[in-house]
Amino acid sequence: MGKGPKAQKLQSKEVAKNKKAFFDYEILESLEAGISLLGSEVKAARANKVNLKDSFVRIIKAEAFLFNAHFSALEHTNLHFRPDQRRIRKLLLHKKQITKLLGSVSTQGLSIVPLSLYFNHKNKLKVQIALVRGKKLYDKRESLKKKQQLKDAQSAMKEALYK
Repeated sequence: MGKGPKAQKLQSKEVAKNKKAFFDYEILESLEAGISLLGSEVKAARANKVNLKDSFVRIIKAEAFLFNAHFSALEHTNLHFRPDQRRIRKLLLHKKQITKLLGSVSTQGLSIVPLSLYFNHKNKLKVQIALVRGKKLYDKRESLKKKQQLKDAQSAMKEALYK
């Protein structure tokens, strides 16, 4: 795409990515959710001070909540008003989406994890959550093998190109 105003408007800025989720889980379905944050947490997200490692989503009383997401406090934030960095945050989803997720989790034994946190084209902070199934140990080994083979192939291509 060109560098006009429309091209810039459609881009989204990724703040954090849960790399461990891609390694530990098989991703079945993903969807976008809004997140309820305080002002200092949004500022921390703009400064890329967010960590999604070991975070998960749980549905309680027909509402989705994000647990264990770490939003670091900035040094210029008011000392008397620093929210807990690992507090529970509410996710903004439609009722149909929540019931569908709850049904999959309860009947099939699946989990819900956040994959990434990003600002969309309207400059709103969004979370991409996914319905996942845990990988077995041999699946993880297979993923590592494929990754290593791809890396070796790319280095061989690079060597052949520059000789």
